[in-house]
Amino acid sequence: MEVTERVLAGNIRAIARLMTDLECGRPSALKALRELYPHTGRAHIVGVTGAPGVGKSTLIDSMTRSLRRRGMKIGILAIDPTSPFTGGALLGDRVRMEKHNTDPDVFIRSLGTRGGVGGLSRAALSMAHVLDAMGKDMVIIETVGIGQAEIDITKMTDTSVLVLVPGMGDTIQLMKAGILEAADIFVVNKCRQDGAEALRIELESMQGHDRTRPVLLTESSANQGTDEVVEQIIQHRRDLEASGEMAERRRKRVIYELMSNVEGVVRNTIEADMKDEVERLATDILKKKTDPSTAAAEVLARVLSHVERAGGGNAARS
Repeated sequence: MEVTERVLAGNIRAIARLMTDLECGRPSALKALRELYPHTGRAHIVGVTGAPGVGKSTLIDSMTRSLRRRGMKIGILAIDPTSPFTGGALLGDRVRMEKHNTDPDVFIRSLGTRGGVGGLSRAALSMAHVLDAMGKDMVIIETVGIGQAEIDITKMTDTSVLVLVPGMGDTIQLMKAGILEAADIFVVNKCRQDGAEALRIELESMQGHDRTRPVLLTESSANQGTDEVVEQIIQHRRDLEASGEMAERRRKRVIYELMSNVEGVVRNTIEADMKDEVERLATDILKKKTDPSTAAAEVLARVLSHVERAGGGNAARS
């Protein structure tokens, strides 16, 4: 049986192997992804982001419990940081959500950023497509939790959830020009701590008179308030579909993914075939024989030549 047939049939071993191959950028995985792509577009993709320590994994664990009570099939992509020195990642989210590991309708995958930006992995969207094709109703992507000026998660999801905790008043001021303007739902987690209500009020007042984005209080470690978070996510999908905004968001996501793959083709070609050429150009730049812009144009021309000769074989790590 072909890989795509096994994935569509829900074969966990085939799915796990395909995701590993996607993360490594293997051509066979990209071929399988092409075959699976027509089966995508049904899952609701939800991003959960926030600074380290706000309880994202615990919140997702509690949300999954609530979603399963509704009979929904869930896929979770938990992204952990990759060391820039060793290339390794501490993939701990599977441990934190271990109570769902035996549930056949919940698939959890940890993956490293591997040089991705915005707290994301380059393979995250490709893996989300696999989970979508295998029949998951909702795919939840948890970011690493880096500086919240990064808003890439809002570009690759249908609904984005920003998790905060009391005591982040000064941080809120710094975040106003970034993720705070892009998130769809705010969650004040660890709401038993002092300052939770004050933070909720600040997040609501920040929106002015048009308070369209909900601010919810949760204590996810006690499964408190997470049912309401799930309800708001489901309602947000209904609102997007009723207004027509869902189609527009997905169009923008396709453009985002397309450009990410173009960048990947360039990056992979350079890494595979042009390291010596890049070193030579860097030396020329240092000696003032050329400038960075001119050198970049030369690199791009050579990349296009490589890709044309290879018939597009150097594909991106999505």
